This record gives sequence, C-alpha cells and structure tokens, in this order.
Amino acid sequence: MGIQHTACNEADRANTGKVTGAEHVIQSLEELGVTTVFGYPGGAILPIYDALYGSKLHHILTRHEQAAIHAAEGYARASGKVGVVFATSGPGATNLVTGLADAYMDSVPIVVITGQVTTSLIGKDGFQEADVVGITMPVTKHNYQVRDVNQLSRVMQEAYYIAKSGRPGPVLIDIPKDVQSDIITSFFAGEWSIPGYKPKLEPDRKQLEDVAIAISKAKRPLLYVGGGIINAEASEELLAFANQSRIPIVSTLMGLGAYPPGDPLYLGMLGMHGTYTANMAVTECDLLLAFGVRFDDRVTGKLELFSPHSIKVHIDIDPAELNKNVKVDYPIAADLKQALQVLVDMSVHCQTDTWVKEVRMWQEEYPLSYELEESKLKPQCVIDLVSELTKGEAIVTTEVGQHQMWAAHFYRAKMPRTFLTSGGLGTMGFGFPAAVGAQLAADDKLVVCIAGDASFQMNIQELQTIAENNIPVKVFIINNHFLGMVRQWQEMFYENRLSESKIGSPDFVKVAEAYGVKGLRAATPSEAKQAIQEAFRHQGPVVVDFHVEEEENVFPMVPPNKGNHEMVNKRWEE
Repeated sequence: MGIQHTACNEADRANTGKVTGAEHVIQSLEELGVTTVFGYPGGAILPIYDALYGSKLHHILTRHEQAAIHAAEGYARASGKVGVVFATSGPGATNLVTGLADAYMDSVPIVVITGQVTTSLIGKDGFQEADVVGITMPVTKHNYQVRDVNQLSRVMQEAYYIAKSGRPGPVLIDIPKDVQSDIITSFFAGEWSIPGYKPKLEPDRKQLEDVAIAISKAKRPLLYVGGGIINAEASEELLAFANQSRIPIVSTLMGLGAYPPGDPLYLGMLGMHGTYTANMAVTECDLLLAFGVRFDDRVTGKLELFSPHSIKVHIDIDPAELNKNVKVDYPIAADLKQALQVLVDMSVHCQTDTWVKEVRMWQEEYPLSYELEESKLKPQCVIDLVSELTKGEAIVTTEVGQHQMWAAHFYRAKMPRTFLTSGGLGTMGFGFPAAVGAQLAADDKLVVCIAGDASFQMNIQELQTIAENNIPVKVFIINNHFLGMVRQWQEMFYENRLSESKIGSPDFVKVAEAYGVKGLRAATPSEAKQAIQEAFRHQGPVVVDFHVEEEENVFPMVPPNKGNHEMVNKRWEE
C-alpha cells in the first residue's frame, strides 16, 4: 500500500535540528495537505499547540470540543477532505465522543489528535486521565495510542489514509504528553501495509452483468440511493445511469443532493418521513437497486413489509453492510463510481414508461404541501423561501428534529455536499458548528444553518467563534417553543401527554447581538422573506429567529412497527 505524498526521512531534517513528536505532528499535517484544524487546548496537548504557533495551519478555536469535532465534520462533508481536530486529555477527549459517533455513523473522514497524561501516569488515575482509546473504540474506524515517538511518523500517515479510504470514518490518535516532547530519531519513509485492511474497489464484472440482466427484465425497477453515492463522488455516473435506463429514483436523508431534485425521475426522500410517492414506489417495485445505503430502520420501517415484491441489488464499499439488515439477491462490494460506470458502459435498458406514469400519478395526487397563511408563519414556508431565494445552490446544514425533516422536504439541494445533516446518530447541536466548518471549506459559498430553538442552544456558545472570525454563517432558527419531534410523538402515540417537551428560550436576537452578531426576527411570511433577504445581503454572520406555528407536525409519517405504505398524513384525512 503506497503513500500518496512525500514521506519524511532523517536527511530531510538534517538541516533543521532536532524534531519533537509535537513538531512532527504539525509537519505531518502540513505535508498531508491539511490547511485547517479545529480544537481547544489544554494541559496534555500543550506541546502540540506550542508547535502549532507560527505554523501554516489555520486553527479555529471553538468554545467546546463537541463543537470542534462537528465543525470538522462540516468541513469534511462539504469538501470531501479529512477534517482534523485537536483536544486535550480527560474531559477534552470525552467531549469528542458524540462527534466521533456521529462521524462513524455517517461515514465522515476525521482525524482526531488528543493529548494524554504522560506514559508513566497511564492507568494510575492521573489528573485529567481517561482511557480515551477504550472509550472511543466502538465509535471510531480505528484508533491509536502512541507510546513510542518513533512510531508517530507511521501512525500519522496510516491514520489519514484509513480515515479517507474505503468507507470513510473517524480515526483517533492519542499521544501522551511526554511523547509529544520526545525527540524523534527515526522517520518512516517507505511502503507500508495494514493487515486486514484492504478496501475492495473494483467491481466484479460478472456480478454486474447479472444485475444488468435483472434490470432488463424488470417492469417496475427503482433506484434507492444514499450517502455512499456522495462519498464515492459518483453523482454524475448516477445521473447518467438513471437517465440511460429511465429508472425512477428515491433518496435517503444522507443522499440528498446526490441527484438533481428537479429531474422527472426523482421521487424524493423515502422512509419514516418520506414522500408518498417514494414510499409507495419502494413498496410496489419489482427490482430495488440499493446503491450506497445501509437499509437503516428509519428507511425500511417494519422489515417484513419493506419492498416485499422486489429482487434486491445492494452495492456498497463496505462488505459488512451487505445482508446486514436486509437479505439481498445480489450483494456487491465495490466502489460505486466504478460500478456505476460499468453499468453505464453496458447501456442497460428496460421498459419503464408505464411504471413512470404510475409514480407520476402518485406525485400529482399526493404532493408535499402545507397551508400558507399570511398572518401565521409555517416552518415549511421558511425553508421553501430559503430554497427559492438560493435556487438550491447554498450549503445547508441542519440541526435535528422537525426542522430537519422539513428541510429535507422543502430545501431542494441541487448538488452533492450541499445538504449536511446528522443522519445515523441524529445529534442535536450538530448543525451550527457544522455550518462553521462548511463555511471554512467553501468560503465563496452561502452557508445556511437550519436550526431548532432547542438544538441551537446545544452549541449556542459558538456565536463567539463566528463573531471573532467573521465567519458569515446564516443561522435560521425555526422557533416553535417545543422539542418539536418529541411533542409530535407525544401527541400521536402518548395521548398528548406533553412530558417535558415544552421549552423556554432566550431572546435569540439579543443573544446574537450580545456576541456581536446581527440578529433579526420574523413571525409572518412577508417578514420571513424580508429577513432572509436582509440576512443574505449582510456580509457577516446573522441569526434570524423565526416564530412559527407551535404545533405544526411533520407529515407524511410512518408510525412505529408499520410498513412504508402505511403512512399517515393529517391533510389526507381531512
């Protein structure tokens, strides 16, 4: 397994004097092409922060370690590059666990470097000691603790490679403070391999030929695509394949932006809050082409009722996902970009005219909709306006809750890596710092964070980060004074017993202004449009507090233990 950059060696350092472990960490990151890191210093990582002083790296000091790792996620998700995080030992490291789990669930390439107590204190309950390797093992793709400074050179290169190759994910490097200060006497400069880690990229052509035959025989084929398409940079190949074969397409939450939302073959998001058309198409199709997905429970509903009539094809970079949740007929481990290109080259065709007409009838009969009232502001209206005014070309991050689902429905992201959300873990507090990272990854793009009033308060302290760095993120708070999704479930399934779901919030405009950030407020559709336009005109960061209908619910919805075809929607009943 070759290294894709120029490795260090002792001769390279001959004219620069002695190099400490901490200095080598910074040098390695620079040589790997890293330009931006996120973090928060503390005692056990001070040697690395000292080496950072005067380096070429742009460090963003967040106000909480969880915000640092979510910002690194936003950076990675928006750019496709590896996000990098620094944190100290003990609470610094444990504050990263939620972000590591989030990145692990959503396949986000992150390298986290934590300080640790000196090697002589490990296992002795020293000040700010925590077994970060043991704690994070279940939520990292791989992790290391470096106790020999001469292993650091190899570990830095391996960690970066593991994070971005195959199915991407987070990698943690824990470095004791004395190792950071030790002098390196041996630099790694050669070929290396990682036993047991050989990502399979090239598809088996015979398997794809069998898939092509199945496609040619299908009467009601359907493409079901997810975040794996985006990670594989395979959106162009997907578009070519869908248009060539004339197969309708549905997307997971993580796959939004992978396929143009205005294309006639696109049916929207499927699953618990999927569109009627997408969920019925999955239920009625006779061939399901699952590309870059993991058959998540939020997608499948009751497994016994999921796509019951279909032959199933599953192509994914991670063989561990094949036949994990749903038994499939054609399990194929491969890079999706390569696999789709092979299918395009095969010029696969099938007769889908009747099927396409059927799904379009569903779209016309059961569209996504909401009631627009001039005196009241619906949350869907806010997101519809964002989509209209940006033409779907902004980068949108979301927090987690009802607003996340409304954003998935009504923000029509035109391009991959422009709809960034916490899918697998569903992490409140993700969206705002993720927007910070996304803005730094794409400083020429408009970045909007769609937040809930509850989620925003999880990392509200990052207003200081955007203020002092003049990061022009626009935060749009869908303020309904509730834990909205909790309230919706309590209303529908717990006899409307609203246990601890009504929340209080500060005056977000005053809070923003206290941090030196422009604050705006809106409570009607006309005010909302004016506020959005004013926010977009402003060159710096903005927070807009949208006071929306408090008890609006997200529909359609598949109730627990039901199939996707058993959706409920209050408006249909009316």
